Amino acid sequence: MSRVDHMDVAAYALGVLDEHDTERFEEHLATCWACAAELETMMPVVGLLSDIDGETMSALEQTRTDPALLDRTLVAVRDHRRRTRFRRVLATAAAVVVFAGLTGVGFVSIAEDSAPPVVDAQPTAVPTGPVATRSSDPNDPGVGGELPEGTKYNEVDATTGVQANFFVASKDFGTKVSFILGRLPGPRACRLVVMRKNNTSEVVSTWSVPDGGYGTNTNSTLLSLSAATSTPIDEIKHLQVQSVDPDGVASPLVTVPIK
Repeated sequence: MSRVDHMDVAAYALGVLDEHDTERFEEHLATCWACAAELETMMPVVGLLSDIDGETMSALEQTRTDPALLDRTLVAVRDHRRRTRFRRVLATAAAVVVFAGLTGVGFVSIAEDSAPPVVDAQPTAVPTGPVATRSSDPNDPGVGGELPEGTKYNEVDATTGVQANFFVASKDFGTKVSFILGRLPGPRACRLVVMRKNNTSEVVSTWSVPDGGYGTNTNSTLLSLSAATSTPIDEIKHLQVQSVDPDGVASPLVTVPIK
């Protein structure tokens, strides 16, 4: 093909060739890698020129007499071509990553198929002792281990704020009483009194409270004690923790009705 045919690349890209010349150039393009490469580099510029309106064309006409405007136009075209090449590089890189990812998946699948079977070892059950059932009652004592035996009674005195958790169990000898006290300030002397339904009473336990108290901000440890009485459980009206002053005068700290 003649030198003129090679120079038809720009005219073909801009769409100014007639039908006959267009067919002739396309036949030439099918066998000429140089024209194909040149046409590819011109496509971004053709796309850029396709967006140019009448006002822009007038401005381009001024480049013939304004070298600075011509320089700016050429810079814009070069920038457009660089961005196009950069996007092609990114697209190629993305394709490589996708292919590598798919290849990796295939490799993993092959590796898994060829790997020896894994034996799923079942854990051996370890026998454990009975677990104490804990109540959701917010007034239950926060102590570890199993709770004492017996029917549970929780009480918080509205006046003194003392918290009591009693566990009352019927025994052959009478009644066993286990109790846990908190929010009990000190120092003071205390006692546990059994109040019977026949309006009689019995002191079954006494103790002293140190300066820091029990279950307080100073001492978070709760006081845990137990006592016993010969009074049958069905004859007990309520249990009462009392504070005793130096003169022996007692005042109630918390009272727990027995139902």
